Amino acid sequence: MNLRLFHNAWSNLLGAAVPALAALATVPLVVAGLGEAGYGLYALVTAIVGYFAVIDINVTAGSVRTIAGQHARGEHEGVAATLCFGLVVYALIGLAGALGLVTCARLLVTRVFAVPDALTLEAVACLRLAALGFLFGQLQGYLQSVPQGLMRFDVSGRIEMVFGTLVPLLTVAVLLLGQGLFEVIALRVLASAVHCMVLWRSVRHLLPALRWRWPEPKLRASILGFSAWSFLSRFAALSYAHADKLVIGALVGVTGLAYFTVAATLANRVLGLTFRLSGVFFPAASALAAGGELARLDRAYLKATRYVVYLNAAMLVLLAVFAYPLLHLWMGAEFARSGAAVLALMALAQFIDSLTSLPSLVNDGMGHPRVSGLFAVARAIAGLGIVYLGVAGWGIVGAAWGHLIAASIFTLAFLVAVHGRTVPTTLARLCRQGYLPGMGAAACVALAAGVAERWFDRGMPDFVLIACMTAALLALLGMLVVAEPPDRQWAWARVKALAGE
Repeated sequence: MNLRLFHNAWSNLLGAAVPALAALATVPLVVAGLGEAGYGLYALVTAIVGYFAVIDINVTAGSVRTIAGQHARGEHEGVAATLCFGLVVYALIGLAGALGLVTCARLLVTRVFAVPDALTLEAVACLRLAALGFLFGQLQGYLQSVPQGLMRFDVSGRIEMVFGTLVPLLTVAVLLLGQGLFEVIALRVLASAVHCMVLWRSVRHLLPALRWRWPEPKLRASILGFSAWSFLSRFAALSYAHADKLVIGALVGVTGLAYFTVAATLANRVLGLTFRLSGVFFPAASALAAGGELARLDRAYLKATRYVVYLNAAMLVLLAVFAYPLLHLWMGAEFARSGAAVLALMALAQFIDSLTSLPSLVNDGMGHPRVSGLFAVARAIAGLGIVYLGVAGWGIVGAAWGHLIAASIFTLAFLVAVHGRTVPTTLARLCRQGYLPGMGAAACVALAAGVAERWFDRGMPDFVLIACMTAALLALLGMLVVAEPPDRQWAWARVKALAGE
């Protein structure tokens, strides 16, 4: 079976990278259009809607795994039954969440969160409108996963890239026309509905023989059984991803939430990109494990870890060392003063968290979602407690420290628990071949860049020069130290071929 890992990984990455650039580039314009309090309210509404997604029982995971196997075996009727079952489940989840948001909107705004009185009516209206977006979002997320189960990340990535780029640009256009937060959310609800229709047409194109079929009890039990444990991971991840904003909104207020959200968004967007490279490993690991090709899986896992860890480490160096000048250039002096420490700490926490991405995907692909699910729940419960204490004692910087402490503890515990057991690679081998080359090179660059930034940066020209030299040094060390000889030779041959053209 040709897994086309590189092609799928690249397509999946582009599907996130281009929208991430568009979103980051438009954040200053959105903040300027809504104001700091308005942007904080926007972040709060988004966090509340995102938190309601905890009712998603993660049938997506079970469907992707099932569709990947059915498609490989040519079981077209089984694919149709799995798809129809997932659509019904997510339509019901979307309706339940939408009704809950509409019902609880006023209570959440007036009793739970520190929303200024002047923004109360707008907040309630926006939250109720966003409830419709929750319904479309559930269907969109499931339909997005169907091409991925078919190992057609090029299709899902292309559609995601188009909509993910257009929506931030149209958001800015709406604000430039003098509209406000309610109209911005209306735009996003409409875009989600159109996104669903485009995805449906693509699925029909990939599966021309698709007909309505209701799965047999055995197939439903198989999908739900796998999804039940995967749900724990999703529940924990969503809770953890949005709860910090809810805590800050309740204890600090929407202005402080705006400062935290901008810094955390930059770290999460940049360092989250490599998860898209890793994401193709879930269906691939399922296929390799089913075929008993564990040696092949081991080689692919170590190689992917080596490169993904270095990419994340390189981005960590750039974000952490240059946190203040980056925020100053991007958002202005006030955001830089309030968010530089948050950006550096969140980037480090995100990097440590990223070390669990590939192991989790391989663990689940091997058929052990129970392990990752239980770890995710434990991390979410303990992590939220740590973050809450951090916010209560030290505000938004305390929240960032809470994320870092929780990431450090649970990442180490997870890596020790799965390697040599549910992941067919020993931890010592992973550290030696996957972690040490990239982390060592990145640490040397970080030290040199930190000294240069502290002693020689006296203005924008110095910052640009030091940042460019740091990026160039990271690229050089990546090629010389991290890249394996065959890959280095292939890359050099490509460069020479391009130069010859």
